[in-house]
Amino acid sequence: MEHLEIGRAKRARRVYSFDDVAIVPSRRTRDREDVSTQWRIDAFTFELPFLAAPMDSVMSPATAIAFGRFGGLGVLDLEGLWTRYDDPASLIDEIVDLPPHEATARMQAIYEAPIRSELIAARLGEIRAAGVPVAGALSPQRTQEFYNDVITAGVDLFVIRGTTVSAEHVSRTAEPLNLKQFIYELDVPVIVGGAATYTAALHLMRTGAAGVLVGFGGGAASTTRRVLGIHAPMATAVADVAGARRDYLDESGGRYVHVIADGGLGNSGEIVKAIASGADAVMLGAALARATDAPGRGRHWGAEARHDRLPRGNRVEVGTVGSMEEILFGPARHADGTSNLIGALRHAMATTGYVDLKEFQRAEMIVSPTTHA
Repeated sequence: MEHLEIGRAKRARRVYSFDDVAIVPSRRTRDREDVSTQWRIDAFTFELPFLAAPMDSVMSPATAIAFGRFGGLGVLDLEGLWTRYDDPASLIDEIVDLPPHEATARMQAIYEAPIRSELIAARLGEIRAAGVPVAGALSPQRTQEFYNDVITAGVDLFVIRGTTVSAEHVSRTAEPLNLKQFIYELDVPVIVGGAATYTAALHLMRTGAAGVLVGFGGGAASTTRRVLGIHAPMATAVADVAGARRDYLDESGGRYVHVIADGGLGNSGEIVKAIASGADAVMLGAALARATDAPGRGRHWGAEARHDRLPRGNRVEVGTVGSMEEILFGPARHADGTSNLIGALRHAMATTGYVDLKEFQRAEMIVSPTTHA
């Protein structure tokens, strides 16, 4: 493990982003038709190793249903506009059309409306009625307040998602969420994150989580690095958490916890590198916000952008490249990795000779800091 001297009093570990690494073909290739991109977690099997991020610019009940029918897992933000307003369509249109210099303040005002338990039930019920797996997300701060409503409404998977989530939050003013007890008492698998280090991920795995989200401040709409000075280059973060998964598998006597890359996955090459680095699946935000049928229609924002006291994100323009179906399955109209994401993954796996995702995690990688491929 290489450490560099920043100054006489501080040393730092060298880490890598997806731009810094590349995958090397092996001696064997495969037919793309022989490649499987199936992802299994708990009792659920998905044809795509993709989760749609719980962001209002990406997931509405309708797009969660469509994404589920395509073979992925759509995760609805249960603190978003769909659980605050009976019909938020006009407010989403307003956010999309806001001038950049007005967007943050106006979003803060729009998201001041209270979260309503009956709308949580209604939105999750709408997805369930469509016959696709149901997943909803709450932040750690809101989980204790609303998880009973979520469980009563019925979810297949529950996501606790924050900029960072720890298994040992300490507070002198409020009773923190006891993740281990909370997960133990639930009857559904829980995915928790973000985490970006081996130690943090190992502690989350010990709570009983079925999956750990890996990432911190790396998404297209995030300014966490600029505001807080905190950032985790994703190639190293995913590989570190995959190491925690391996060691926890031994420690627990065979319990496998899924590693899900979350952030900095704007094109197909980054998705491919995330899985080769050790991820079982990826959570996509900006990559899906580019769909013409996404709620944001080429504009993208997350929970950090609407924080009432310290926003750490913006509403950004990512543009549109095609329908959600075209983004997932093609045909691609641009040679930039923004469309036919699953086709690119299958092609990369076939080119390097691997037939499933678990095998592909063993692909050889090289460090190439001067080549941004």
